[in-house]
Amino acid sequence: MTATTGPAAEAAEKGSRPSRGSKRGGSRRATRSDSRLAYYLVTPTIVLLVLVIAYPVIDAIINSMKRDTTDTGLNANGIFEKGGEFIGFKYYEQWLNCGPSNGCVNVTGTQQHDTYSALFTTVFYTVVSVALEVVLGILMALVMHRSFKGRGIVRAAILVPWAIPTAVTARMWEYMLKPEGVVNHIFGTHILWTVDTWPARFAVIIADVWKTTPFIALLLLAGLQVIPDELYESAKVDGATAWQRFLHITLPLVKPALLVAVLFRVLDVLRIFDLPYILTQGANGTASLSVLTVNQLRINVNSAQALSTLTFLFIFWSRSSW
Repeated sequence: MTATTGPAAEAAEKGSRPSRGSKRGGSRRATRSDSRLAYYLVTPTIVLLVLVIAYPVIDAIINSMKRDTTDTGLNANGIFEKGGEFIGFKYYEQWLNCGPSNGCVNVTGTQQHDTYSALFTTVFYTVVSVALEVVLGILMALVMHRSFKGRGIVRAAILVPWAIPTAVTARMWEYMLKPEGVVNHIFGTHILWTVDTWPARFAVIIADVWKTTPFIALLLLAGLQVIPDELYESAKVDGATAWQRFLHITLPLVKPALLVAVLFRVLDVLRIFDLPYILTQGANGTASLSVLTVNQLRINVNSAQALSTLTFLFIFWSRSSW
C-alpha cells in the first residue's frame, strides 16, 4: 500500500480540516445560545424581585407623598383638606424636623417620638451590639476550633441561643430582667432594667448579643477551619507567641468571613424591631427607627411610609459607605 502524496493529498487534508471561520461561527452561535438560556433562567427571578421588592418600594414612596385618607381637616390657612391629595415632601420634612427642641407633632395633632432620638438609639444598638458580638464571637470560634473531648457538645450548646426565636428570647430576658428577676438576684442589684432609659437600652443589647453572637461565631469557625495547620506550626518553630500567631495569621486569614458576619449583623441591627418592641414596647428611649415606623402605622400610614423610606435610605447609605 502506498501513501498518497502530492497536491491531491494536501487538498483532501485541507478539506477534511474545519476552517477557522467555521470555528468562530460555531463559537458565536454557542455563545448566543448560552446567553439566551441565561436570560430565560434569570427572567423569573427578576420578575419575582420586581413584584416582591421593587413594586412595594415604589408604591410606598408614591404614597409617602400623598395625604393619608384618614388625615383630613383644616390646614394652617383654615382650608379643608381631604386625604389622598398630593402633598410632596411634607411628611419627610415633618420627620426631619422632628427634633428634641421644636416638639414633634404630626398632622393629626398626635405627639410623636423624637426622630433623632430613635436614630441615635438605632446607631447605639448597632455599634455596641456588633462590637460585643465580634469580640465574643471570635472567642467562641477559637474555643470551638480547638480539638478537645466533648467539642461537639460545646458547639451545639453555643448555637442554642441562635436557634431560639427572637420573640421567645425577648420574653425570656424580660422575665429575667424584672426588678425581682434572676439577674438582679444573682448580682445583688435593684436595677429597673426595662424602666430607666439607659438600663433599658442595655437590656435590649444584652438580649441581642446573647442571641446573635453564635451566628458570628459560626461564620468565623468556618473561616478558621480553612487555615492550614502548617502555618501555625511554622510560626511556633520561628518562636511566635500565641498572640502573634493570632494577630498575624488568624486575624488576616479570617478577615473575609469576619467582614461578611459584621455586614449581616450591621444590616440586621439597623432595622431592629422585635427585641425593643417586646421588651419595652419602645418606651423609655428604646424605640428604634423600625419601632417608630410601626407605631406611626397606627396613626398615619402615609407618614409611616415616609419614615420607612428615610430608614431605607439611611441603611442603604450605611451599606454603601463601607
